[in-house]
Amino acid sequence: MKKVIILASLMVVAAGIALCPAAASAAMKIKLAVVTKPGSAQNIVADKFKELIEERSKGGITVQVFHSASLGNETEILQQIQMNTVQLGIITGGPFDTFDPIVRVINYPFLFRDNDQADKILDGPLGQEILTSLESSGFKGLCFSENGFRNLTNNKRPVKTAGDVKGLKIRVMASALHKSIWQALGANPTPMPWPIYTELEQGVIDGQENPLWVMEVYKFYEIQDYMTLTRHVYSPHIDVASLNWWNTLKPKEQELIRKTMYDAAVYQRKDNRDKNAARLAMLKEKGMTVEDNPDIAAFRAKVAGLKDMELFAEPRVQELLVKILEATR
Repeated sequence: MKKVIILASLMVVAAGIALCPAAASAAMKIKLAVVTKPGSAQNIVADKFKELIEERSKGGITVQVFHSASLGNETEILQQIQMNTVQLGIITGGPFDTFDPIVRVINYPFLFRDNDQADKILDGPLGQEILTSLESSGFKGLCFSENGFRNLTNNKRPVKTAGDVKGLKIRVMASALHKSIWQALGANPTPMPWPIYTELEQGVIDGQENPLWVMEVYKFYEIQDYMTLTRHVYSPHIDVASLNWWNTLKPKEQELIRKTMYDAAVYQRKDNRDKNAARLAMLKEKGMTVEDNPDIAAFRAKVAGLKDMELFAEPRVQELLVKILEATR
């Protein structure tokens, strides 16, 4: 009789396991890394992705978000993604150019007229060429989220024309292109990892260039007196996966992750743009002197020759740059 009871109990347990997907197979665990702190553009994408993927997979996928450079700077995060010790990253475009020079084309100065044009190009076939190219460096490019149009701040003087930039020590990303942009403008570009509040506060650097959300979230209005709405580069984030990890996934898993990351990116782009007017007003209220109408023609003239530089000499890079320049005329 005891054997019958035990057998019956085992059958009930087995039936329960069969009906419970979570019990049948362990949840997929994803590590997602960003260099910025909560509330930042990268983090908004990461947190939205976590929320959506855990909901859509009904708990079959869980995401751990590592923020505030807890796993290193962006170059170090990219190296970890290559090795599959981290599966996903929301990364600024600049640091990619040491892995794949084709990424330089999207950081070309004064390339995009507005947000709609940037979305059309980056969500279309030309953007896909960039994402596909990253596979040769061990990354699966999923989509583009948004850092935004970059603007100059400094603590020395108002900047209205390109000549006013001369001699300013400006922090730039670890990017050959961004360094070349500011050299062409006559500044002293200084590559430096994030964050940079202390360096600005102590005068190690005179200024920096970033989208409006950075001025707000990192409170640069406390330590930078002047801002110029140069909008000199539209800066996307590239949302990438480890290619080694990606190739182990089933097609349905890949599609779920890709679609969810894109939805999170679109959500973040809209969120970022909706807040920019209020951010600008707040920065002025906090005491920043803002140049709303700089002499953009003077800035454009200074950087016009960059397309012929060695940075873009590789044939496939030059070819894509020409395509995008033609598409954005």
